[in-house]
Amino acid sequence: MPAQLDAFDRKILDILQRDNTMPQRTIGEAVNLSAPAVQRRIKRMTEEGVIRANVAVIDPAAVGQAITIFVEVEVISETAEQIEQAKREFAAAPEIQQCYYVTGEADFVLVIIVSSMADYEALTRRLFFGNNNVKRFRTFVAMDRIKVGLSVPI
Repeated sequence: MPAQLDAFDRKILDILQRDNTMPQRTIGEAVNLSAPAVQRRIKRMTEEGVIRANVAVIDPAAVGQAITIFVEVEVISETAEQIEQAKREFAAAPEIQQCYYVTGEADFVLVIIVSSMADYEALTRRLFFGNNNVKRFRTFVAMDRIKVGLSVPI
């Protein structure tokens, strides 16, 4: 069930998505609330899980992880236990930035960041070729990162 958010909450979230280091006093001025009121709202939204994390967004190329790869994975058996096992394995792999369990021909879509194709090949051996439940996988290598983000329209 979605959280109950009023117009102030939504304005605060919009600001935090762009810059979560902005002082609460400045946020308060922008939304016409006091800094303590902003602090209480941020705390409540964090406790309710609306705000899931406060993180730094790092340029992958700046840290030597310049290759972005999208992978469709099709599994052989879709029993609940095997799907949960695949979810756990994909979630545990640090190279996988995002993992989606999807409808359609593929069962999963992964977004992977690696430093080299050799690293990707090693990952495929570990996650796909070494997994008896992976029927096939299809790889798409990004040529350019046009838009990347996790902002939610508010």
